[in-house]
Amino acid sequence: MKVLVLHSLYAPHIGGGAEIVVRQIAEGLQRRGCDTVVLATGPEVGLHEEELDGVRIYRAGLDNFYWHFTQSRPSRLLRLGWHYRDSYNRSMRRHVRQVIEHERPDVVVCNNLTGWSISAWDEISAAGLPIVQVLHDLYLLCPKDTMFDKGRSCERQCGMCSAFRRPHAAASAQVAAVIGVSRFVLDRITAEGYFSRASQHVVHNSVDSSHSHSANPRPRHSGLLRFGYIGTLSENKGVGWLIEQFQALSINATLEIAGRGKLDYEAKLNELADPSKVRFVGYQPSERFMQGIDVLVVPSIWAEPFGLVAVEGCAQHLPIIATNMGGLPEIIQDNLNGLLCTPADPDSLGRAMLKLYLDSGLRHRLSSQARDSVAAFLDTERMLDQYQSILHSTLHGRSAQDEPEFADHFAPQVETAGD
Repeated sequence: MKVLVLHSLYAPHIGGGAEIVVRQIAEGLQRRGCDTVVLATGPEVGLHEEELDGVRIYRAGLDNFYWHFTQSRPSRLLRLGWHYRDSYNRSMRRHVRQVIEHERPDVVVCNNLTGWSISAWDEISAAGLPIVQVLHDLYLLCPKDTMFDKGRSCERQCGMCSAFRRPHAAASAQVAAVIGVSRFVLDRITAEGYFSRASQHVVHNSVDSSHSHSANPRPRHSGLLRFGYIGTLSENKGVGWLIEQFQALSINATLEIAGRGKLDYEAKLNELADPSKVRFVGYQPSERFMQGIDVLVVPSIWAEPFGLVAVEGCAQHLPIIATNMGGLPEIIQDNLNGLLCTPADPDSLGRAMLKLYLDSGLRHRLSSQARDSVAAFLDTERMLDQYQSILHSTLHGRSAQDEPEFADHFAPQVETAGD
């Protein structure tokens, strides 16, 4: 089987957990004998080929107002224009066509479509190839892919999101199989009429814990307790909420924050934080960072599609404080491997931190149960088995009458400037 993996970004460009998992899948399938090729966007004009750890990679220059993998925040008007063009970016089809013609894959696994848009589906269908769509985020419902606005998670699509995504549900009928990285994200998107003809699957993301240095539960801790956050520094991740709640506690503890974000938001967080209590440590390898903390906090105030960092924390025997948002409750179970809180009750985060600070016995019990509780998420070979099974059934179970009859008629009628 020859597999083309399409994704928004690819290493060394890492925007979040999706990039880590997509690389695991690409390299894992290649290791198992599948000829695997990756197609991702890049900052340079044109199509460029390279190889990374045995996998061929094509990077296509993003034909939009700017490349989305940047720390600077463009103006609101420019962002609006970017998202409008990304609702159906016809210009990006040529890169998909070039790679398909050159590589001749048997099946295409689409991941995050940011930058590509659903025009990639039309190009793949035009080539007569089956599409397997993996849902890592809420892009198909929201141009920002978060369904988060004005400090809270959206319960439904707003008017602008609905307008930008009007043809998408119908266009998704050309997808042969859809995989949600959590039950939450699969149900959330299919509830809006997506993937009416696709087989549906849930394959939870997994992490490779074989090199973990933390083989045993954390020892009971006395004295200074170290709370930690690692991930993107953005409003929807709840970092500001975490800082405020932590600083309101009168406890002998520190808070370390690892990660990067848009420069303007990083500046806001630095203004909010008391440097005597909160320390920003920049980008850190997750395993090394987690070995230096006692409690991991995942304070997402949006509907997190999965939350791979929570799995990584449990693998390191860390008790987790997480919100009950999105796919996080599929990982963290209250009083088994962590404590759940809710943005609907802002002080619930502070109470959870205080509870773990005061109750060392609870902290030790959660730590001792953490790794076993996520055992299924620590088996990357099992994840690869599931992906391979879905790919084989999609490829070999598809008959001629199943060929989708979709093409350009799902594109917006109004062309954007520069097309």
